[in-house]
Amino acid sequence: MKKILLIALLFVAGWFGCQTVNAKAKKQLWPDGTPIDSWFNDTTKVDIAQLGKKYVITDYGVVRDSNLVQTAAIQKVIDVASQQGGGVVVVPKGTFQTGSLFFKKGTHLYVEEGGVLKGSDRIENFAIQETRIEGQTCKYFTAIVNADGLDGFTIAGKGTINGNGYHYWKEFWIRREWNRQCTNKDAQRPRLVYISNCKNVTVQDVHLINSPFWTNHLYRSNHVRYLDCYIYAPTEGVKAPSSDAIDIDVCDDVLINGCFMNVNDDAVVLKGGKGTYADVDSTNGPCNRIMIQNCHYGIVHGCLTLGSESVHDLNVILRNIKVDKAHRVLWLKMRPDTPQHYEYVTVSNITGNCENFLVVRPWTQFYEKQNRPDMPTSQCNNIAIENIKMDCGNFFNVGTSDKYILNDFSFKDIHIQDKKNSFDKNMITNTTVKNVVINGEKVK
Repeated sequence: MKKILLIALLFVAGWFGCQTVNAKAKKQLWPDGTPIDSWFNDTTKVDIAQLGKKYVITDYGVVRDSNLVQTAAIQKVIDVASQQGGGVVVVPKGTFQTGSLFFKKGTHLYVEEGGVLKGSDRIENFAIQETRIEGQTCKYFTAIVNADGLDGFTIAGKGTINGNGYHYWKEFWIRREWNRQCTNKDAQRPRLVYISNCKNVTVQDVHLINSPFWTNHLYRSNHVRYLDCYIYAPTEGVKAPSSDAIDIDVCDDVLINGCFMNVNDDAVVLKGGKGTYADVDSTNGPCNRIMIQNCHYGIVHGCLTLGSESVHDLNVILRNIKVDKAHRVLWLKMRPDTPQHYEYVTVSNITGNCENFLVVRPWTQFYEKQNRPDMPTSQCNNIAIENIKMDCGNFFNVGTSDKYILNDFSFKDIHIQDKKNSFDKNMITNTTVKNVVINGEKVK
């Protein structure tokens, strides 16, 4: 009897031991081998009913008149909500036009289905403040929706924040025709959403469309989630220049899940500063632990772009993605005037169509190199591309340079059609290739 009991105990101990081993084996890791926090598995939507009193803007003097700019009246509702302990500012059905809005402590934004928060098409309705733009901290126009220094800020609802960007786009293209060196800042356009110095932010379900400039810009924020959002700007007709879907600038712990993105520029962009001394500027910094998953891309310039204003990006995952038409899937922009380091990036489970899959090239737009004797050499390392099934114009669009080093790239379980057929593992130091099939032929 004792022998049977001992065997049973050993069996149970062994079973639990196996379960522990299996659990450890299934534990998700970042590309550098560190554990992925359980926070990234939480795609539960915020329950608006739990965020406090609802402040429906039409109950506080805001009228349903799509031609009337009501910035002051809507801001007053936000201020009242904050003063009374916080709550949800509700945009009901109808169209309400506004300039810069600044959300305060304890306030949130809910746009009802059928409700539209519409940006003014006159730049005079947007306040100028010190902000972050194009990798620099400077005075510039604020966004339509602004949140700074908030904990738990939420944007929700199945309504629309419409940037009303048409006239801004027209002016941009006119300026470019007159002066090819016209920068984004010269064109003077507001962004749609700017979230800075915040934590525990959720943006869910909303339609974020027609931004005059970048659609969403996150700066120095952490634990930010975009869940099931629709992000759009036109890519034909009068195109929306520089309408990036989500710009992530000096941020940690960002999750983008289940979103649709179609914009006339890059979709998800990692930023953190630019310039010859960008790495020693305290307003700049790295982007770390960024996950983009289960998304659908329409037409975009780049699905995931590191640069053009980046210093250090690491632990980035792009996975389970459907692509209709991308100019590039993974774009590593290398600025010769900026010390850059891109490392531990994994791109996996991608299907669809693209002109280029991997692009690594110098990026010299508005190039301003200064003299720096100790200028660090830029580098990209530990880039993994796996489980890819796509039709590509050029899968491997890679250029070498004395300004940067490429090493430790891996390509695994890739089955593609590639018109250019220019894959060359010898261009990158220590490249590993496993089960890569291009145009029906296995790469050796």
